Amino acid sequence: MITPHGEVETPVFMPVGTVATVKGVPQDVLEELGVQILLGNTYHLYLRPGVETVRKLGGLHGFMAWPRAILTDSGGFQVFSLNELRKVTEEGVTFRSHLDGSSHFFSPEAAMEAQIGLGADIIMAFDECTEYPADRARTKASMELTVRWAERSKKYFEEHKQEVPWSSSQFSVLSSQQTKIPRSARNDKEHGRANQSLFGIVQGGMDLELRKESAERTIEIGFPGYAIGGLSVGEPRERTREVVEATLQHLPADKPRYLMGVGTPEEIVEYASLGIDMMDCVLPTRAARHGLLFTAEGKVSIKQARYAQDAGPLDPKCGCRVCQRYSRAYLRHLYASNEVLAQVLNTLHNLSFYLDTMRRVRHSIQLGEESRFLSSVWSRPKP
Repeated sequence: MITPHGEVETPVFMPVGTVATVKGVPQDVLEELGVQILLGNTYHLYLRPGVETVRKLGGLHGFMAWPRAILTDSGGFQVFSLNELRKVTEEGVTFRSHLDGSSHFFSPEAAMEAQIGLGADIIMAFDECTEYPADRARTKASMELTVRWAERSKKYFEEHKQEVPWSSSQFSVLSSQQTKIPRSARNDKEHGRANQSLFGIVQGGMDLELRKESAERTIEIGFPGYAIGGLSVGEPRERTREVVEATLQHLPADKPRYLMGVGTPEEIVEYASLGIDMMDCVLPTRAARHGLLFTAEGKVSIKQARYAQDAGPLDPKCGCRVCQRYSRAYLRHLYASNEVLAQVLNTLHNLSFYLDTMRRVRHSIQLGEESRFLSSVWSRPKP
């Protein structure tokens, strides 16, 4: 994918930087880890520090000093998560802030206005995430609403979308690492501007027929990329895979296909092999804060006493700065002592593991060996 802030190789894993930060990890370290694109969240940034503040400070890229691509979620899932604090109508969603209880209103138009103001490279249509479980009537009504909101999102976006600057020269640290840009994009780059992109979202709950209908109607509206939303809301993992696989059959293979909010390391490999181009998940950062670490040999709960005198690296097969320098005993000590550094190092490793996994997926695809790589992932021994 070519974005105003650089080329993104797919399939790609996007770390979640909900409030313009990946918890505990500075932006220069994210660059070193090879992060190509970050995810920010409109709901949280709208509440704090406010869209206008971010806009005045150079959009998200300038505000958080991040020179590479950014995708913003519309806030639909976060509003959905508020449950008792929201009211959904045809016009939009009235909700109460989880910060101070103040009342706010998001419509498709308002969500587009906010994301355009944040200056993200890729923004998402405003959708309603269907709860699980839900009967067919409820699921269909929710899907229909999402389609109508997608039409309104696109109309507002086309009328108000803004050009955003290509990577600013103030971020000179990356000047020697610029990727090759296709001729058409280079021509835009010479003029210093490029357009934001709006992706549509497919809903339909666990109903495969409704997923098909949602995909077809969303494609009819027309977007440069399509997301599969409304998963990881409590359904069994097997059901998630079934819905993803069925929905993919109805999405164009020549446009980015984004699976929202899903993925253990094994799952992101599997979904990439099915044809998913983009994934995000809070799991690597959230699990890290709870002492759960991902390795080539499976998951490690570093809080366990058995690691108290383990002088070995967390993952002997990992080349990240944590595994190259610190022992399991030290990581366990930091966690047991409730040191902030424990969360930082744990997060660094987990992000590195996810990003390295996706790099190996891309390499295996280039070599035509994705099936072999997938089988090797699933055959990992469990600790």
